[in-house]
Amino acid sequence: MKRPAWTQRKERSNIPLMRFMTWLSLRLGRRVSRIVLSPASAYFMLFSPAACKASRAYLTRALGRPATWLDVWRHLIVFGATIHDRIYLLNDRFDLFDLRVHGREVMRDTLAEGHGAFLMGAHLGSFEVMRALGRTQPNLRVAITMYEDNARRTSKILASINPAAKQDVIGLGQVDSMLKVREYLDTGSMIGILADRTILGDTRDSVRRVDFLGAPAAFPLGPLHMAAMLRRPVIFMTGLYRGGNRYDIHFETLADFSKVERGKRAAEVQAALTRYAALLEKHCHAAPYNWFNYFDFWHAEPIPDGAVASGMQTVAESKAGAPPEETAAVQTQPRAEPVAEAIARQASGRIATPLASSADLTAINSTITTTSRNT
Repeated sequence: MKRPAWTQRKERSNIPLMRFMTWLSLRLGRRVSRIVLSPASAYFMLFSPAACKASRAYLTRALGRPATWLDVWRHLIVFGATIHDRIYLLNDRFDLFDLRVHGREVMRDTLAEGHGAFLMGAHLGSFEVMRALGRTQPNLRVAITMYEDNARRTSKILASINPAAKQDVIGLGQVDSMLKVREYLDTGSMIGILADRTILGDTRDSVRRVDFLGAPAAFPLGPLHMAAMLRRPVIFMTGLYRGGNRYDIHFETLADFSKVERGKRAAEVQAALTRYAALLEKHCHAAPYNWFNYFDFWHAEPIPDGAVASGMQTVAESKAGAPPEETAAVQTQPRAEPVAEAIARQASGRIATPLASSADLTAINSTITTTSRNT
């Protein structure tokens, strides 16, 4: 089973170096320690030609003109800036930043419902600013779910910056992954997932191609399936770096699966995926240097013809009937249809919405693992 190019690249992170950079940055301060951004960007310009080529191809789409090597340089500088700022955000140095929140009412209204929610983002800007907001509010925690190999690596990196951040990462692929997700939701946490990368690219049911920056691109269905099965709202979130010390944090309603009937779930997932791609495109145009997928996003993996046709049909239907346009403090009992009972009801044509049990969530986890090893 072929994996996309981004999963096959050698990891460049170095834990001892991260610890040293953290120590140095916290002592020298943000302004002085940013001198490392230029040599780091120069290193990637010289030794990562494939990443630079992908950057230039993406920027040509996002900017609406042929991208230059100066654009690629700026792309790398912005990426380095968000990585560098992570050191301060994870160490609670929020006073260093100008965080501007857009769509605060979306978060407020969702939290008021008392049923928990998923935050769906992308490799666009900084997700750490959202986690930072969560740590400024005692009743709100934000946990990130990701493919287990990445989760282990990310946990080590976060622990090297701030050991307290390690506990906020949930690895998918384990027997109890979905149980942990539910537990976080029940304790007032939001569950974040970056939903713009695929792993099982040649699996017909795991991805769909939808229009993105002028051409069809593959997006995973797993994250939205997870939210639909657990019957939770989904909020699109991104934290865009705007230069200096400013971040613009955007929250926008993506979908609400809390009352979606079983028979309409698939259609709602497809519609939400199309809206997700549209929101990504809007923010890529608004802040083009914030997109951090340094691989050929549009041709990264082969998709069966049936999946492409299905995805393009979804786009057409959505454009015809959709608008033009990535956790509650109160504990809640999540509602999700058990997989075994769902199959039986599908055969008999009956619809019901029983509460999810531990066994049900384990079965759901198996389904999600097959379709959403994406972050």
